[in-house]
Amino acid sequence: MHARAKLQCLNIGLNVCMSGSATSCEECLLIHPSCAWCAQEDFGRVRTLTSRCDLSQNLQKRGCEAQFIEYPTSTSSILKNDPLSSKGSGPTQYNVVQIMPQKISLSLRPGDQTWFEVQVRQVEDYPVDLYYLMDLSLSMKDDLDTIRNLGTKLAQEMGKLTSNFRLGFGSFVDKNMSPFSYTAPKYQENPCSGYKLFPNCVPSFGFRHLLSLTDKVDRFNEEVQKQMVSRNRDAPEGGFDAILQAAVCKERIGWRKEAFHLLVFATDDVPHLALDGKLGGLVQPHDGQCHLNDKNEYSASTKMDYPSLALLGEKLAENNIYLIFAVTKRLYVIYKNFTALIPGTTVEILDQDSKNIIQLIINAYNNIRSKVELTVWDHPEDISLSFTATCQDGQPLSGLRKCADLKIGDTVSFNVSVEARSCPPSGTDQSFTIKPVGFKDRLEVAVDYRCDCGCTRTALANSSICSSTGTYNCGTCRCEPGYLGAHCECQEGEAGSLHLSACREAEGKQVCSGRGECSCNQCLCYESEFGKIYGSFCECDDFSCARHKGILCSGHGECHCGECKCHAGYIGDNCNCSTEVSSCVSDDGQICSGRGSCVCGRCQCTEPGAFGDTCEKCPTCPDACGTKRECIECRLFNSGRLADNQTCQRLCKDEIITVETLKTEDPGAVLCLYKTDNDCVMKFTYSEHANGQSVLTALKEPECGGGPDAMMVLLAVVGSILLVGIVLLAAWKLVITIHDRREFARFQSARSRARYEMASNPLYKQPVSTHAVETDFNMYGKSYNGGVH
Repeated sequence: MHARAKLQCLNIGLNVCMSGSATSCEECLLIHPSCAWCAQEDFGRVRTLTSRCDLSQNLQKRGCEAQFIEYPTSTSSILKNDPLSSKGSGPTQYNVVQIMPQKISLSLRPGDQTWFEVQVRQVEDYPVDLYYLMDLSLSMKDDLDTIRNLGTKLAQEMGKLTSNFRLGFGSFVDKNMSPFSYTAPKYQENPCSGYKLFPNCVPSFGFRHLLSLTDKVDRFNEEVQKQMVSRNRDAPEGGFDAILQAAVCKERIGWRKEAFHLLVFATDDVPHLALDGKLGGLVQPHDGQCHLNDKNEYSASTKMDYPSLALLGEKLAENNIYLIFAVTKRLYVIYKNFTALIPGTTVEILDQDSKNIIQLIINAYNNIRSKVELTVWDHPEDISLSFTATCQDGQPLSGLRKCADLKIGDTVSFNVSVEARSCPPSGTDQSFTIKPVGFKDRLEVAVDYRCDCGCTRTALANSSICSSTGTYNCGTCRCEPGYLGAHCECQEGEAGSLHLSACREAEGKQVCSGRGECSCNQCLCYESEFGKIYGSFCECDDFSCARHKGILCSGHGECHCGECKCHAGYIGDNCNCSTEVSSCVSDDGQICSGRGSCVCGRCQCTEPGAFGDTCEKCPTCPDACGTKRECIECRLFNSGRLADNQTCQRLCKDEIITVETLKTEDPGAVLCLYKTDNDCVMKFTYSEHANGQSVLTALKEPECGGGPDAMMVLLAVVGSILLVGIVLLAAWKLVITIHDRREFARFQSARSRARYEMASNPLYKQPVSTHAVETDFNMYGKSYNGGVH
């Protein structure tokens, strides 16, 4: 696919193969990987511009037979391909294979990419060697007391991860010389003399190997219990001296070839670095060699300077050692920066008294075993490598050579593209090694170059085809000095004005573009102090291309006729833009934390408010609280999504401060709230400090309301009803009372206005009334009043 794309590009645009720059088969092959050379004798006509260097299909169309076309391509072949192992311990522990294939051979044509696939698997139950390197300066006294029984407990925990575990122990303080330590006579035997808080301690020392790696963990406890702290003068310690000796003194320490090597470096202060030794007059750089004497003490402590970070990284990688920095919280950022400069290192936060050392080691081990990262050793300068990782999700990630969040036994693959940029001297073979960080397994890659044409093996010197004054090679004549022409038929200086038109690119243009002389119908280009001038009309050069910071093609490409031809892994007009994305991958495995895009190997954050090398910092982003919530859950309460897959310690490196009462006055802090599983509310603030550290300030416990009491609820309801009733009755009574009072007042007012006559009341009636009655009695037939009786 890659080759077809190149061919399409050449067909559509400028055909660089026919630019006229190639005068031999070898030069043609170097122009472009799609260029081919025709070695056929009668191809083309004499004194024409017909080029033997062209696309293969064009050469065939123009009459060149396929057998005369020189068109080598890059190839790869597997030499050793043992299958991957599934288990590390047991009868097969000495033949464990964790990378496949183990040996391959590459034949590279410059500019023509080829590729191969590498598979890596971390096997289960792999043997582990752990060397505990402890700072025994006075400030670590409480830590020494804590680890006196570390061996037994650590072996129990590591036994859950591997059945083959060995433990060793060493200690360090600093160089026993001024100004790093107390050197006055009274301090020679006891540097703590006169120190009231702790009056007795042992003399300072650079590094002391105390216990070789062993499976007898009781011996570790015994050695630790024998130790006493020392005292040095300045705050920094000589720990890097100790790390290098523990790495390179393989026989003394007892590192096994078939084991996982862990070096735990426990300290509570910063280390001395290279050139610090000049303060004590030490000008000899560290030689990277083992210097343990018969007493297993570092004998060159007062002779050589402290090692550099580059030397440490080289020796740790060379001996397949993972370095774990176990440091206190205030030193986390410093040592985190060291991990970016020393491959295969990680940093964990150590409690002030080392109480969490076992959990720290387990977390670091799980963190290390959850990722695979490839490194390249002895990388030839003229070979470009680009990686595409396919991790457990099956999605290819271009430019990435690392996979994270793996489980033991997972298999990941890497597609490695290889391209040679130039040809080394004839007969030169190159090789390089690809190996996962911390693994003993490696892939050995042998490289040979396809820079020569097969037709050169039949070259004829003083051939008659070349007028006996040149060598016939691959269809052309290579003339002796002083002779020119397609068949060496002309001598220099024989050209006349009639033939100058053959040296002009077009009518009206300068002869040989003004950068050469026309001789025998050919341009002889001038030499330039800036580079090479070439082409049929001297129209091209290798120095008139775009530059970046004054460097031609940024040092990542070749200048060809005014245009940069970028090496693999770089793009742009001046090849200053890297396509590598590994520097853009955040700790959660996303490109630029999902908040930006990777441009030229650097993250360009597109989410408003996002910043940081991988856009990982964004207090104002909508997902900021959700992301930090997972860290709060796993770090404080060992719950949530990150608590189960051993990624909490790796992903959540923020400083977490717990408080009783959360203050929200800080304008730079974002208040976050979320509801827990038991319906409580957890509150925390998220802020970014000037030193680059993310700080989460959280409540010690979520805020929870008490559960409802049924009796109280019932009483509250009944009481509320009664209260409402009483209130209504009181209101009704109040309204009635007011109404009655108003009516009575109205009556009284009306009464006071009335006027009556007391003597005669027109409405008054007498209670007695008189009526006249006429009576007529008739008894026994008698009539009274003149009647008959």
